[in-house]
Amino acid sequence: MEDIVIFGTGSPILPDVEESLLRAGIGISVAVQNRPGESYFSRPPCVLLPEALPVHVKDLPFLVPLFTPGNRQRAACEARRLGFQHPFSLIDPSVAAPRSLLYEEGLYINTGACLGARGEFDPFVFINRGAAIGHHARFARFVSIGPGAVIAGQVTIGKGSVVCAGAVVLPGMRIGENAVVGAGAVVTRDVPDHCVVFGNPARIVKNQIAGYNDVSVA
Repeated sequence: MEDIVIFGTGSPILPDVEESLLRAGIGISVAVQNRPGESYFSRPPCVLLPEALPVHVKDLPFLVPLFTPGNRQRAACEARRLGFQHPFSLIDPSVAAPRSLLYEEGLYINTGACLGARGEFDPFVFINRGAAIGHHARFARFVSIGPGAVIAGQVTIGKGSVVCAGAVVLPGMRIGENAVVGAGAVVTRDVPDHCVVFGNPARIVKNQIAGYNDVSVA
């Protein structure tokens, strides 16, 4: 398969993305450093600033390896403005993806995740290591699921929301837009938009947040 472009070098999740690409037999042509700061590549490819990108590179598929939904949206929009047209979707080869899975551009599913049947994922969904996603999941754009989270069947999650590491969401729950389910929380009732929930059972601890890490998905 043709190599891809990594758009964004400052995410600690980047080494996991590298491993997923290696297992899938996909190379990295160029990495774009869209923000100053530390690069998390374990084996750095050619790293370029946006203004130094050759025209032909922009024809390659691009992947945004950022966990924070709002940051992922910003980077994806930057890539589009620079002329990139083909968001790349990557499901780690360790994941047994059901035949009935429907997903749009920009998806990343990390190693060891478990997916139920009939899921529908909008653009740029991010599912981290070892997460378990139940049947008939409905994830809106830029949703992020943390490591080891358990999402039961028929759960709907609104745009820009995050379910953090080890959280459990019971069947049929709806999580609103730009909401955060804290690590280890157990969600037994619907979660409104723009709030943080923690605990077992999960309770609202903060209202009217912009989103995860105070960055909203517009």
